[in-house]
Amino acid sequence: MRTRQFKSESKKLMDMMINSIYTHKEIFLREIISNASDALDKLYFRSLTDTQIGLKASDFQIKIEIDKENRIISVSDNGCGMNEQELDKNLGTIAKSGSFDFKEQNEKAENVDIIGQFGVGFYSAFMVSDKVEVRTRPYDSDKAYCWKSCGAEGYTIEECDKDTFGTTVTMHIKTDTDDEKYSEYLDQYRISALIKKYSDYIRHPIKMEFTTKKPIDGKENEYEDVVEFRTLNSMVPLWKKSKSELKPEDYNNFYKEKFYDFEDPIKYIHTHTEGQATFDALLYIPKHLPFDYYTKEFEKGLQLYSKGVLIMEKCSDLLPDYFSFIKGLVDSEDLSLNISREMLQHDTQLKLIAKTVEKKIKSELEKMLKTDREAYEQFFRSFGTQLKFGIYNNYGINKDVLKDLLLFVSSKEKKYVTLKEYVDNMKEGQENIFFASGESIDKIELLPQCDAVKDKGYEILYLCDNVDEFALMMLSEYDGKKFINVCDQSLNLDSDEDRKVLDDENTAAKDMFEKMKATLNNNVNAVRFTNKLKNHPVCLTSEGAISLEMEKTLNAMPGDENKVKAQTVLEINVSHPIAQKLKELFANDTDTLEKYTKLLYSESCLIGGRSIEDPAEHSKLICELMTK
Repeated sequence: MRTRQFKSESKKLMDMMINSIYTHKEIFLREIISNASDALDKLYFRSLTDTQIGLKASDFQIKIEIDKENRIISVSDNGCGMNEQELDKNLGTIAKSGSFDFKEQNEKAENVDIIGQFGVGFYSAFMVSDKVEVRTRPYDSDKAYCWKSCGAEGYTIEECDKDTFGTTVTMHIKTDTDDEKYSEYLDQYRISALIKKYSDYIRHPIKMEFTTKKPIDGKENEYEDVVEFRTLNSMVPLWKKSKSELKPEDYNNFYKEKFYDFEDPIKYIHTHTEGQATFDALLYIPKHLPFDYYTKEFEKGLQLYSKGVLIMEKCSDLLPDYFSFIKGLVDSEDLSLNISREMLQHDTQLKLIAKTVEKKIKSELEKMLKTDREAYEQFFRSFGTQLKFGIYNNYGINKDVLKDLLLFVSSKEKKYVTLKEYVDNMKEGQENIFFASGESIDKIELLPQCDAVKDKGYEILYLCDNVDEFALMMLSEYDGKKFINVCDQSLNLDSDEDRKVLDDENTAAKDMFEKMKATLNNNVNAVRFTNKLKNHPVCLTSEGAISLEMEKTLNAMPGDENKVKAQTVLEINVSHPIAQKLKELFANDTDTLEKYTKLLYSESCLIGGRSIEDPAEHSKLICELMTK
């Protein structure tokens, strides 16, 4: 036996392996198990052509044993094993992958899921171990060898005894420190949890030794220790099974167990894609928002597997923000991983998978909208706001993807309609899509401006979410029809003749309106008559890009000292008796005109859901006029 040095700049590279490449120490077990799985697959591949091997797929297994007293954990397989040269080559050269060489040399091994690529995973054992031993014996040899190392200083290889073929990796777990509690990796239940998390879908059974106490026959209150090996992994992933052999409860139970939900999802999507990017996906649309959905703590993303091994708990690159509520996983053999297998190279494959996942989610939502309206409306009540944010974000780059998924409550039956349904039901000659915004449907219906639109037989979309108007502003139009706010000053449903009569009225009252505007200290941009209010005396409208509701939403946001102000117009019903009264006051009593002006402005604010700047003055003016 002699001490050998690692090839390459060993100490520097080993230090990097232990301290830099992996961010979570717990993945050492994933790497050692994956190596064991590769060894089993190699021997299984040989058995397909070498009948003398005489092993069936069910004969292969991985065993884990824990010696808590001596701080040892070992992982054993009955795979191909290694001879002295292979041991020196694969473990003496950091970043030398025997699995990669196997794939390169065996073209027919395409269908064998060899996990290892880089030959670095084995060294992750040194993150939790101060000494690692590898005992291995090739299937077709009687000679066994033991590889030992305490880290970067080097390793030894010597002959040893081993009764069976295969490989056993024995890790001597480090002593606990103030910062690191390595003893957790000697706990059976912690190891079981790690196997379930990372290696649940390794195709071979992973068994661990458990000691239980069983009563001794014929002896009362006496027990004996019984050692048994229990299989810890599921082996065959649900998403790899045929859809025909799965029931809805299989999908739902998997979802609740895997993603910690107490309710079944609204919908599941099980898909297999081949082509430029080959992958399996199992996606779920939950029934409700996660409790932390709109907090900084929420992380979007799908679980990412490579050949059944968990690579990332949440891969955010697989989901656009507007579909961030989707839960599920993707399993692909085509991923370009970095050497730690913890992170992805941002390459074309990942983008192709993400784009395909996005299209699949959209198509399934469209299908649900058409075939199961009740379920879609339930989904939209939970996640519709996120779709609207998706239209508004990034300057509307995704608006064409999402516009047909939107629902709005309609004034006709107080039910959800799509934009397409609205346009299909438009009156002949109608050129615009009308909407009104407010805190609730009941308050929107109280807006005076709605009456004139509904009297014309036009349908109104009721917008109650803060993001609604911003989304429609970004859409601008749908199917060539522009969106028009009924509270916008530009709304005009009059005939040319009626419009001319109104223009003449406003021209004649120009001086009175200037007086009223000055009375309001320029709180409004203009005062004018209107004939769209039916029985209401007054209303407040806006002109320009910022509506009254948008002003409230923007000013409610924290951290901005510069408040946004909509350009408002005080509109007075030209057919209401108050219009004639104002004209008389302007001619004979400007002091009282000022009081009327303030009252009308306060009234318009209240109707529009805005607060009154000076409630005390408002009350005083009412009482003063009531006592005259």
